[in-house]
Amino acid sequence: MRQTARSHELTPEAFGDLLAGAGDPAAVQALRRGERSWRLLVVRALLDAAAAEAPAGPLAPPADAWRLLARAGSAAAERVDELLRYPHVGVWAAHTLRRLRGSADDDAPLWVHLGHLHAIAAVAAIRAGLDFRTAVPVRHGWAVLPTLGAMRLPGDREPWSVAEVSVRDGSVLIGGRPPAGPHWHPLAKLRADGCTLLLDDTDPYRTLRAPALPEPAGPAARWQELFDSAWTVLCDTDDGGARALAGGLTTVVPRPRAERFRPHSASSGDAFGAALASVPDDGEQFASTLVHEFQHNKLSALMHLFTLYDDPGGRLFYAPWRDDPRPLGGLLQGVYAFFGVTGFWRRRPHPLGRFEFALWRDQTAHALHELHALHATGVAPGLTGPGRRLVAELTRRTRPWLAEPVDERTRAAAALAVADHRATWRAYHLRPDPRAVRAHAAAWNRGGPLPAGPDEPALVPGSPGRGLDTRAVLLRWLLADPAGFADLRADPGATVAGARPEDVALVEGRTGEALHTLRERVLRGDADPETWVGLGLAARAEGDPAGTGLLSRPELAIALHAELGGAADPLALGRALAAGAGGGGGAVRRG
Repeated sequence: MRQTARSHELTPEAFGDLLAGAGDPAAVQALRRGERSWRLLVVRALLDAAAAEAPAGPLAPPADAWRLLARAGSAAAERVDELLRYPHVGVWAAHTLRRLRGSADDDAPLWVHLGHLHAIAAVAAIRAGLDFRTAVPVRHGWAVLPTLGAMRLPGDREPWSVAEVSVRDGSVLIGGRPPAGPHWHPLAKLRADGCTLLLDDTDPYRTLRAPALPEPAGPAARWQELFDSAWTVLCDTDDGGARALAGGLTTVVPRPRAERFRPHSASSGDAFGAALASVPDDGEQFASTLVHEFQHNKLSALMHLFTLYDDPGGRLFYAPWRDDPRPLGGLLQGVYAFFGVTGFWRRRPHPLGRFEFALWRDQTAHALHELHALHATGVAPGLTGPGRRLVAELTRRTRPWLAEPVDERTRAAAALAVADHRATWRAYHLRPDPRAVRAHAAAWNRGGPLPAGPDEPALVPGSPGRGLDTRAVLLRWLLADPAGFADLRADPGATVAGARPEDVALVEGRTGEALHTLRERVLRGDADPETWVGLGLAARAEGDPAGTGLLSRPELAIALHAELGGAADPLALGRALAAGAGGGGGAVRRG
């Protein structure tokens, strides 16, 4: 297929709207055009690399597949162009190129990955109405035709093999069988007024990371019901945003149901138009997930056209929505996505919606503030001009939300979740200077005040023992389903992974009970970071100044307690740290 070189432009209005977290359907279409060129560049690089290092295998060379693809493109250019823009074609091309360059690995032979181009070409030829014959890779008995479905080939027990795909006079055969019957799994489409999403549960590259075998999700009726509800919510919440989303998202990858109030979703810069999502609790949660992942899609496409940051040092930062430290690019992705999530929940008036709004407006504003401060102080000079403008625009739009009223109960719940996440993240990922710990221990043993002023903890990524959102999930249960919350009190961990009875007491407001249980856990040497932070939250709620010290520098409290042999009263330590506190907030960088 002959491709003409082209440049891509965004109008000043579209560029400004996208930097500010928005973007109308016309702006999204401009991003789609840019992604088409990006996709073709990656495929071209893949073909060039494959020509230089063609692996042995049972399939014809990739050049043969490209010739079939070009033939189909001559007959039906728009249909083939649509296929090449399919999100998982991008994941395939990027992953296979990384395999060729030695920067990625998986258990499939390289010829299987390169051979996927034959499957793409076969689909292109089917779309174009051509007669043809070609061979495609078979993975553990599955022959996949991207965007169409997958055929299970009975009797094929080899992990990697091939099957012939042919069309004659419009009749398709896969491994000698027509695509019909119990062995053929076609892809379903989710349809709503003005929006159609392909429900892809077979493409090997659909999981956006490591290749995977088909996992047919069963009848799509439940997904369609959820999408009907989600689309109504999206249109009622922001009709213009819904229309832009409909012009950008094309595919949902279904995943098994996750724990309630803990949906799992993902997207990839290699897969514009795709969103991976666990079975949602309801249509509203599905709508929120689609908004979240579409924000990632937009920013990834924008980053393919404009450089927003340049941070070769690989520094890591606090991201208020993650359990792990994130690089600068990941932090930008997060603020962009959660700006959209905050705007979505801002328009949902029920208790859970107000909680999500209050939580994410504070966390997004915090991350934006840190990005601005990091650049202003020279700590993060990696933000380019457009990157700084993005931070400024999102800050400008977020700032008024901070003044919007939220009822006291919901505001307090969100404040607890915010403080819990920030402090627990510090406790797991920051390590105080050993000299500072020894100086504090010496002052404690002398009976004097602890040293004043901030210390400089190092970022040493740890491994949280449970999700940092555990208490936030309990709060969601309490606000959205009080009866369900009452049922989980007896054994909270059976419903909310990682939850303990003292967490239930804390979020319910039984803070004196929680304080006693958590303090006893520390004194008997059975405390983890969640225990220390929970103790700080309970102490703060009880009006004990120990809460300030434990929440502002939990990593120092834990290290100091260990240095003192584990015998010191943790609340007394917290009060002493509060008396000498001079810092402890803000983002921390490596080194």
